[in-house]
Amino acid sequence: MSSSRRQFLVSSTLASLSAAALGQTPQGVPAPQTQTPGATPVLGAAPPTGPEVTPQDFAGAEKLMQVQMSPAERAEAAGNWRTSMAGVIERRIGPRKVPLGETDVPATIWSPASMRIEGGARSASQASASVATDASLKFVSQGDVPAPPASDAELAFSRVLDLSRWIRERKLTSERLTRVYLARLKQHDPQLKCVITLCEEHALQQARAADAEIAAGNYRGPLHGIPYGAKDLLDTAGIATTWGADPFRDRVPKTDAAAIRLLNEAGAVLVAKLSLGALALNDVWFGGQTKNPWVLEEGASGSSAGPASAVAAGLVAFAIGSETQGSIISPSMRCGVTGLRPTFGRVPRTGAMTLSWTCDKLGPMARSVEDTVLVLAALSAYDAGDVASVSAPLNYDGADSVKKLRVGYFPKWMNEAPATDVDRKALALLKQAGVRAVEVSLPDWPYDSLNVILFAESAAAFEEITLDHRVDQLRMQTPEAWPNTFRQSRFLSAVDLVQADRLRRKVAIEMRRLMHEVDLLLVPSLRDEMMVISNFTGHPSLTVPVGFVEISETRSDWLPESVPVVKLSPPRRVPYGVTLIGRLFEEGPMARVGQTLEAAAKVRDAHPAGFA
Repeated sequence: MSSSRRQFLVSSTLASLSAAALGQTPQGVPAPQTQTPGATPVLGAAPPTGPEVTPQDFAGAEKLMQVQMSPAERAEAAGNWRTSMAGVIERRIGPRKVPLGETDVPATIWSPASMRIEGGARSASQASASVATDASLKFVSQGDVPAPPASDAELAFSRVLDLSRWIRERKLTSERLTRVYLARLKQHDPQLKCVITLCEEHALQQARAADAEIAAGNYRGPLHGIPYGAKDLLDTAGIATTWGADPFRDRVPKTDAAAIRLLNEAGAVLVAKLSLGALALNDVWFGGQTKNPWVLEEGASGSSAGPASAVAAGLVAFAIGSETQGSIISPSMRCGVTGLRPTFGRVPRTGAMTLSWTCDKLGPMARSVEDTVLVLAALSAYDAGDVASVSAPLNYDGADSVKKLRVGYFPKWMNEAPATDVDRKALALLKQAGVRAVEVSLPDWPYDSLNVILFAESAAAFEEITLDHRVDQLRMQTPEAWPNTFRQSRFLSAVDLVQADRLRRKVAIEMRRLMHEVDLLLVPSLRDEMMVISNFTGHPSLTVPVGFVEISETRSDWLPESVPVVKLSPPRRVPYGVTLIGRLFEEGPMARVGQTLEAAAKVRDAHPAGFA
């Protein structure tokens, strides 16, 4: 044969297409045989599609991918590209284009459950104390229920556990509490820019219904009648869900996200859809930059900016945030609230905006550790709409001793930036509480290379608005913002994506080894390696304020040329938190250690001036 079988198949396919176009094969008459019966199809031998490609194009691409080809190899690749890669292009722009919508999830599913350590965390026998029990949750009893505070501000900053007891005992109505939070949202949002949609009528209807049910003896549980805010990437039926982005500001879903449905079933009251950085990046959305109540000159950090800002300022009892990589940890730390990022798969994401199918997580943000556990209990459920959803028990005992728990720490990380004296103080407090501190280590690997997965998944999730340039409507058009990242990600190597996925499993195996040695880890909250590692392996985290630091300039998620630094004179005293990393699906022991830290540090009841 003078030509290869691949060339033959291509030419014969084109001949068939041409004949059909000329009407040479009447309807109902079999097409002439153009391929030897039994011949195996050749991989990547489709009709040519797309623009002409030259060897020079490959020479330029080699710079992006850091590979080297010979002139002959470039010529071969260029000559064959339109044929071998035709299927890739046709899916997107060909005559058989297949639209991919929000519910079309990848076939490959990340399942951290396979990396779980069996047997559970090692905990001591329970200390003798009176406890109140909600399913598998036990909170230390506070005795008789006192009267709620007369001051609206004091009421607004009260713990969910206390608000719950007052409502249950009918010493406080949900409607009154809801009106307090609605008034505060209206009063303070012009400063904070943390609200995208105020749900006033919806909230009052839910509050009145809660009061009626409780009066009739139908008490749903500790969240019944409690007002909260939701990050505006959770669908709410009939209420705008904008994702903080201009192209979606008029988007109104027809159904509730699974997390909203679960909170509705618990009787919670939705008072506001809270801001997020556009498409879940940092803290700038189409309404401006969400501010930190402690330092109004700086952003709240993101992307759960609105939930952190609103909780810190006492505008909601709790909020629901989300994290793909740092979006609960960072704003919780900056705004001085407690953020619980659960194990990947514990909280269903059905009806939540997708940024990364294998990293996105939803979790509670509140003003105490036990409040986050209480909310997580309502959110922890299996939902068939989320392919990564897992049914797993949640156990927490507020009276359980922490004295036999082993907390791992990285000596090097604790003695260099971004660690501070507060991080070292937290470790000392745990030692004083009887926790056994254990030095640990991980291989010195390029963990940031895992972000190839995040870049590829996010660019895929927002392919349509990238290609039709609606992404150009986002407020931040800077090198570190999504528009540039989405565009750049079109040029990622699929080979590097697979290699990153292989590294991901390798890292997960290392984390399994490490978490077999300890029950949890204590790390500086903004330590980049652990933020990347734990989000890709799916481990839970808890960020708890345990001290204060002074800052003489504003902090930002953005490059200084994008959001300039503002000098602060005199310096400002702001809360500072540390982060605990727990074992997979073992948020309970992690929360118990967090509660111990919270009680020892005595920072929880501090509130930003001008809001308390």
